[in-house]
Amino acid sequence: MNFTTELPWDFNVLHLLAPVLLFAAWWLYGPILDLLGKGTLNDQLHVVRLKWMLEMIRSNRQNRVFDGIMLGQISSAMSYFGSATLLVLAGFVGTLASINHVHASLTQMAFFPPISLGLFSVNFGALTLIMAICFFEFTYGLRKMAYVLAMIGALDEAPANTRGAEVMVAQTATVLTQAVKSMNNGIRGYYFAVAGLFLFLGPIASIVATVALSLVLYYRQGLSIEAKAVDRYVRALREDQRG
Repeated sequence: MNFTTELPWDFNVLHLLAPVLLFAAWWLYGPILDLLGKGTLNDQLHVVRLKWMLEMIRSNRQNRVFDGIMLGQISSAMSYFGSATLLVLAGFVGTLASINHVHASLTQMAFFPPISLGLFSVNFGALTLIMAICFFEFTYGLRKMAYVLAMIGALDEAPANTRGAEVMVAQTATVLTQAVKSMNNGIRGYYFAVAGLFLFLGPIASIVATVALSLVLYYRQGLSIEAKAVDRYVRALREDQRG
Protein backbone atom coordinates (compact mmCIF):
# COMPACT_ATOMS: atom_id res chain seq x y z
CA MET A 1 0.00 0.00 0.00
CA ASN A 2 1.34 3.44 -0.92
CA PHE A 3 1.25 5.60 2.19
CA THR A 4 1.15 8.83 0.18
CA THR A 5 -2.21 7.85 -1.30
CA GLU A 6 -3.70 7.92 2.21
CA LEU A 7 -2.69 11.54 2.80
CA PRO A 8 -4.99 14.50 2.03
CA TRP A 9 -4.47 15.92 -1.45
CA ASP A 10 -3.32 19.29 -0.07
CA PHE A 11 -0.90 17.86 2.52
CA ASN A 12 2.82 18.67 2.29
CA VAL A 13 5.88 18.71 4.55
CA LEU A 14 5.04 22.16 5.91
CA HIS A 15 1.73 20.83 7.23
CA LEU A 16 3.74 18.35 9.30
CA LEU A 17 6.39 20.87 10.35
CA ALA A 18 3.92 23.48 11.62
CA PRO A 19 2.30 21.42 14.42
CA VAL A 20 5.64 19.79 15.32
CA LEU A 21 7.18 23.25 15.74
CA LEU A 22 4.16 24.36 17.77
CA PHE A 23 4.42 21.51 20.29
CA ALA A 24 8.22 21.75 20.38
CA ALA A 25 8.08 25.49 21.13
CA TRP A 26 5.60 24.80 23.91
CA TRP A 27 7.44 21.96 25.62
CA LEU A 28 10.96 23.30 25.11
CA TYR A 29 10.04 26.71 26.48
CA GLY A 30 11.43 26.09 29.98
CA PRO A 31 14.57 24.19 28.88
CA ILE A 32 15.45 26.97 26.42
CA LEU A 33 15.19 29.55 29.18
CA ASP A 34 17.43 27.34 31.32
CA LEU A 35 19.99 27.23 28.50
CA LEU A 36 19.86 31.02 28.32
CA GLY A 37 20.76 31.11 32.02
CA LYS A 38 17.50 32.72 33.16
CA GLY A 39 15.00 29.98 33.86
CA THR A 40 11.31 30.77 34.08
CA LEU A 41 9.99 33.35 36.51
CA ASN A 42 8.39 30.46 38.37
CA ASP A 43 11.82 28.87 38.84
CA GLN A 44 13.25 32.15 40.06
CA LEU A 45 10.38 32.57 42.51
CA HIS A 46 11.18 29.21 44.11
CA VAL A 47 13.58 30.96 46.48
CA VAL A 48 10.72 33.30 47.45
CA ARG A 49 8.42 30.38 48.18
CA LEU A 50 11.16 28.76 50.24
CA LYS A 51 11.42 31.98 52.24
CA TRP A 52 7.63 31.96 52.65
CA MET A 53 7.66 28.44 54.11
CA LEU A 54 10.54 29.35 56.40
CA GLU A 55 8.67 32.36 57.72
CA MET A 56 5.67 30.20 58.52
CA ILE A 57 7.71 27.77 60.59
CA ARG A 58 10.04 30.31 62.21
CA SER A 59 7.26 32.57 63.36
CA ASN A 60 5.24 29.51 64.45
CA ARG A 61 2.08 31.04 63.07
CA GLN A 62 -0.85 29.24 64.66
CA ASN A 63 -3.40 31.24 62.69
CA ARG A 64 -2.35 31.00 59.04
CA VAL A 65 -5.29 32.86 57.55
CA PHE A 66 -3.03 34.97 55.34
CA ASP A 67 -1.21 31.89 54.00
CA GLY A 68 -4.50 30.09 53.48
CA ILE A 69 -5.91 32.99 51.46
CA MET A 70 -2.88 33.05 49.14
CA LEU A 71 -2.89 29.28 48.64
CA GLY A 72 -6.65 29.39 48.13
CA GLN A 73 -6.21 31.96 45.38
CA ILE A 74 -3.78 29.68 43.55
CA SER A 75 -6.10 26.68 43.91
CA SER A 76 -9.09 28.74 42.74
CA ALA A 77 -7.20 29.92 39.67
CA MET A 78 -6.27 26.34 38.77
CA SER A 79 -9.85 25.20 39.31
CA TYR A 80 -11.21 28.05 37.17
CA PHE A 81 -8.88 27.35 34.26
CA GLY A 82 -9.47 23.62 34.57
CA SER A 83 -13.26 24.04 34.44
CA ALA A 84 -13.09 26.49 31.54
CA THR A 85 -10.71 24.23 29.61
CA LEU A 86 -12.98 21.23 30.18
CA LEU A 87 -15.89 23.13 28.62
CA VAL A 88 -13.78 24.09 25.61
CA LEU A 89 -12.46 20.54 25.29
CA ALA A 90 -15.97 19.09 25.46
CA GLY A 91 -16.99 21.44 22.65
CA PHE A 92 -14.03 20.37 20.53
CA VAL A 93 -14.67 16.67 21.08
CA GLY A 94 -18.32 17.16 20.22
CA THR A 95 -17.31 18.99 17.05
CA LEU A 96 -15.04 16.11 16.03
CA ALA A 97 -18.11 13.87 15.96
CA SER A 98 -19.59 16.02 13.19
CA ILE A 99 -16.39 17.33 11.65
CA ASN A 100 -17.67 16.87 8.09
CA HIS A 101 -20.58 19.25 8.69
CA VAL A 102 -18.31 21.84 10.33
CA HIS A 103 -15.88 21.56 7.42
CA ALA A 104 -18.66 22.01 4.88
CA SER A 105 -20.01 25.07 6.68
CA LEU A 106 -16.66 26.83 7.11
CA THR A 107 -15.34 26.18 3.61
CA GLN A 108 -18.43 27.89 2.19
CA MET A 109 -17.34 31.16 3.77
CA ALA A 110 -15.52 33.50 1.42
CA PHE A 111 -12.65 34.31 3.81
CA PHE A 112 -11.92 30.66 4.69
CA PRO A 113 -9.13 29.15 2.52
CA PRO A 114 -9.84 25.93 0.61
CA ILE A 115 -8.82 22.87 2.62
CA SER A 116 -9.55 19.16 2.35
CA LEU A 117 -11.63 17.40 4.97
CA GLY A 118 -8.66 15.21 5.90
CA LEU A 119 -6.30 18.12 6.57
CA PHE A 120 -9.07 20.07 8.33
CA SER A 121 -9.59 17.09 10.65
CA VAL A 122 -5.87 16.82 11.38
CA ASN A 123 -5.63 20.52 12.24
CA PHE A 124 -8.73 20.36 14.41
CA GLY A 125 -7.36 17.26 16.13
CA ALA A 126 -4.10 19.08 16.91
CA LEU A 127 -6.05 21.96 18.46
CA THR A 128 -8.12 19.50 20.51
CA LEU A 129 -4.93 17.81 21.71
CA ILE A 130 -3.55 21.15 22.90
CA MET A 131 -6.64 21.80 24.98
CA ALA A 132 -6.59 18.24 26.37
CA ILE A 133 -2.99 18.71 27.53
CA CYS A 134 -3.93 22.05 29.11
CA PHE A 135 -6.77 20.36 30.99
CA PHE A 136 -4.47 17.66 32.35
CA GLU A 137 -1.92 20.28 33.39
CA PHE A 138 -4.53 22.18 35.42
CA THR A 139 -5.92 19.05 37.08
CA TYR A 140 -2.42 17.79 37.89
CA GLY A 141 -1.64 21.20 39.35
CA LEU A 142 -4.67 20.87 41.63
CA ARG A 143 -3.43 17.47 42.81
CA LYS A 144 -0.06 18.99 43.62
CA MET A 145 -1.77 21.76 45.58
CA ALA A 146 -3.52 19.07 47.65
CA TYR A 147 -0.08 17.67 48.47
CA VAL A 148 1.15 21.15 49.40
CA LEU A 149 -1.74 21.73 51.80
CA ALA A 150 -1.05 18.45 53.58
CA MET A 151 2.66 19.22 53.81
CA ILE A 152 2.03 22.73 55.16
CA GLY A 153 -0.35 21.29 57.73
CA ALA A 154 2.52 19.26 59.20
CA LEU A 155 4.98 22.15 59.42
CA ASP A 156 3.58 23.19 62.81
CA GLU A 157 5.06 20.11 64.44
CA ALA A 158 8.68 20.74 63.40
CA PRO A 159 10.93 23.15 65.32
CA ALA A 160 12.67 25.59 62.99
CA ASN A 161 16.18 24.67 64.11
CA THR A 162 16.11 20.98 63.24
CA ARG A 163 17.36 19.21 60.13
CA GLY A 164 13.92 17.67 59.67
CA ALA A 165 12.34 21.11 59.57
CA GLU A 166 14.75 22.24 56.85
CA VAL A 167 13.92 19.22 54.72
CA MET A 168 10.18 19.63 55.24
CA VAL A 169 10.27 23.32 54.36
CA ALA A 170 12.43 22.77 51.27
CA GLN A 171 10.25 19.95 49.94
CA THR A 172 7.03 21.85 50.60
CA ALA A 173 8.37 24.80 48.60
CA THR A 174 9.45 22.41 45.83
CA VAL A 175 5.99 20.86 45.49
CA LEU A 176 4.37 24.31 45.54
CA THR A 177 6.69 25.47 42.75
CA GLN A 178 5.83 22.37 40.72
CA ALA A 179 2.11 23.01 41.24
CA VAL A 180 2.44 26.55 39.92
CA LYS A 181 4.59 25.21 37.07
CA SER A 182 1.73 22.95 35.95
CA MET A 183 -0.70 25.87 36.03
CA ASN A 184 1.69 28.11 34.08
CA ASN A 185 2.24 25.41 31.47
CA GLY A 186 -1.50 25.05 31.02
CA ILE A 187 -1.95 28.81 30.64
CA ARG A 188 0.94 28.88 28.18
CA GLY A 189 -0.89 26.25 26.17
CA TYR A 190 -3.63 28.80 25.46
CA TYR A 191 -1.07 30.99 23.72
CA PHE A 192 -0.01 28.12 21.50
CA ALA A 193 -3.65 27.20 20.91
CA VAL A 194 -3.89 30.57 19.14
CA ALA A 195 -1.01 29.48 16.93
CA GLY A 196 -2.95 26.25 16.37
CA LEU A 197 -5.89 28.24 15.03
CA PHE A 198 -3.61 29.62 12.34
CA LEU A 199 -3.15 26.06 11.03
CA PHE A 200 -6.47 26.54 9.25
CA LEU A 201 -5.01 29.52 7.37
CA GLY A 202 -1.99 27.50 6.30
CA PRO A 203 1.25 26.10 7.74
CA ILE A 204 3.25 29.27 7.07
CA ALA A 205 0.74 31.35 9.04
CA SER A 206 0.92 28.89 11.93
CA ILE A 207 4.74 28.87 11.94
CA VAL A 208 4.84 32.68 11.96
CA ALA A 209 2.26 32.78 14.77
CA THR A 210 4.20 30.18 16.79
CA VAL A 211 7.45 32.15 16.48
CA ALA A 212 5.73 35.45 17.26
CA LEU A 213 3.94 34.10 20.35
CA SER A 214 7.16 32.44 21.55
CA LEU A 215 9.00 35.76 21.28
CA VAL A 216 6.22 37.48 23.24
CA LEU A 217 6.53 34.87 26.00
CA TYR A 218 10.33 35.14 26.08
CA TYR A 219 10.06 38.91 26.27
CA ARG A 220 7.70 38.67 29.23
CA GLN A 221 10.03 36.25 30.99
CA GLY A 222 13.21 38.25 30.52
CA LEU A 223 12.71 41.84 29.42
CA SER A 224 9.35 42.97 30.78
CA ILE A 225 9.05 45.30 33.77
CA GLU A 226 7.62 42.47 35.84
CA ALA A 227 10.47 40.09 34.96
CA LYS A 228 13.08 42.68 35.90
CA ALA A 229 11.26 43.41 39.16
CA VAL A 230 11.16 39.71 40.07
CA ASP A 231 14.85 39.36 39.21
CA ARG A 232 15.78 42.30 41.46
CA TYR A 233 13.55 40.96 44.24
CA VAL A 234 15.14 37.50 44.10
CA ARG A 235 18.67 38.91 43.99
CA ALA A 236 17.96 41.14 47.00
CA LEU A 237 16.54 38.17 48.91
CA ARG A 238 19.58 36.03 48.14
CA GLU A 239 21.93 38.81 49.20
CA ASP A 240 20.06 39.15 52.51
CA GLN A 241 20.33 35.39 53.07
CA ARG A 242 24.07 35.44 52.37
CA GLY A 243 24.50 38.43 54.69
